[in-house]
Amino acid sequence: MKRLFFLFFMLLSLSFSNAQIPKNGFYTYKIVYVESNGKLSGICKVLIKNNKITVSRPAAANASDIKYERVVEGIILKHQKSGKWIIGKNEKDKFAKEIGGCSDGPIEVDFKNKIIYLC
Repeated sequence: MKRLFFLFFMLLSLSFSNAQIPKNGFYTYKIVYVESNGKLSGICKVLIKNNKITVSRPAAANASDIKYERVVEGIILKHQKSGKWIIGKNEKDKFAKEIGGCSDGPIEVDFKNKIIYLC
């Protein structure tokens, strides 16, 4: 009985630790540039609609009428090798050898902590 309870608890905790795709809508996320050793580098607006995502950041820091420029857009995928959420251009990107960082691979998204990792 203890093993069954332990197994149930472990499965339940794993399901909560792996954040799911948020509902459709606009969100504010943090931008972290990988080369800055994980330091917060700003904020961005994120639009999620079904399995598509658009990330935009302020175009000018001192503008009175803040306009946003599109940084990246694509489809939300779960990377097969790492299990991390990524922004891909097509379904094949979920099999990419490298993701995030300053690689040529898809961009990593942390839905739990609301972070977009850019280069």
